Amino acid sequence: MGSKKVVTVWSNSPYQPTGYGVQAGYLVDRLKRDKYAVAASSNYGLEGNNSTIDTPYGRIPHYARGMEAYSNDVAPMHHAHWLQQNPDAKDLFITLYDVWVLKGSAWDRMSNIASWTPLDHVTLPPRVEAWLRKPNVTPIAMSPFGMEQMQAKDIDCLYVPHAIDTSVMKPTYEIAGKSTREYLGFGKDDFVVGMVAANKASGLVHRKAFSENILAFSIFLQKHPDAKLYLHTDPLGSAGGWNLLKLLEAAGIPDTAVRFPNLVEYKYGIPREQLAAYYTAMDVMLAPSYGEGFGVPQMEAQACGTRVIGSGWAASPGLLSDDSLLVEGQPTWDSGQDAWWTVPLVPSIVEALNVAYEKSRERSLVSIDFAKDFDVETVWKTYWTPTLNKLFA
Repeated sequence: MGSKKVVTVWSNSPYQPTGYGVQAGYLVDRLKRDKYAVAASSNYGLEGNNSTIDTPYGRIPHYARGMEAYSNDVAPMHHAHWLQQNPDAKDLFITLYDVWVLKGSAWDRMSNIASWTPLDHVTLPPRVEAWLRKPNVTPIAMSPFGMEQMQAKDIDCLYVPHAIDTSVMKPTYEIAGKSTREYLGFGKDDFVVGMVAANKASGLVHRKAFSENILAFSIFLQKHPDAKLYLHTDPLGSAGGWNLLKLLEAAGIPDTAVRFPNLVEYKYGIPREQLAAYYTAMDVMLAPSYGEGFGVPQMEAQACGTRVIGSGWAASPGLLSDDSLLVEGQPTWDSGQDAWWTVPLVPSIVEALNVAYEKSRERSLVSIDFAKDFDVETVWKTYWTPTLNKLFA
């Protein structure tokens, strides 16, 4: 084989404004910059016709999603086609998504798969474990918790955390010459509690714990009427989530205490610089969930100097600074994955909100310093470069 190295990245389409899409974008940009022959294979974001992506370092192929929901029908073929364009090269297929969705015998015929794997349960789901044990798969943990969880099952793995762009995610106080708080409709003395979470649910279960967090805020609001809630999400759950307006009403939270983003901006993509201003407008970010595989919004908020209230389980404890607050929870069974999640306890969330209210409202330098270790260039040099060298050895 020659020295050329061919990589296909299977995930949400790069530059889609999703957590996976942003991470895939960071990855393909730097693979192209470092002279890998890289292509993107979409499981969301591009349908119908194959296309290309203009990275800052040149154009790369962009393969469209297939007829099957997660592109099981076409993703291995995409990689085979890309490899044909680069004969006598070493190859690697990187997955960045939940691996339990990967099905079919075509995957077993691939030679070198690296699965950058989110683990958001407190026990390892059997279908995830089965994939990670495949002889042609090298697992890559994206959190210290994920690495510990794999190692506890004697699954050898590598470690690369998710990344943020700290040149963009930093304390930012204005939008278009107006203070962010004014732009969002908050007063300068309001205590702003923010949530940044996708409103996508699995039927009756919402992993982002909107019901627990909103109920906790309603209790907190009774004691602190100067509190306001900013929900950076789709209020109606049009992508399979919940109607949060009904939930807010049931929790007794008045319209005057809640703000959502401009829905047109939210749908078509809010600039990252503007999102940094939203994080900066928060006095605290409310992020307890049933479990995080990484939790990029938590890291972005910290980079902007905003303290985080997070889950005391799964990936969160290893990815939050000493200036953050962790809540308690109790186990709940996820029958869809045959594994345990943890439900955040409402009284514990209320207690954390009360503690955050008493803290200084200045930007947290502790959180900012902690987040610097997850800057995209730092992650590339410290983790991705040696990991790729091992995968191509």
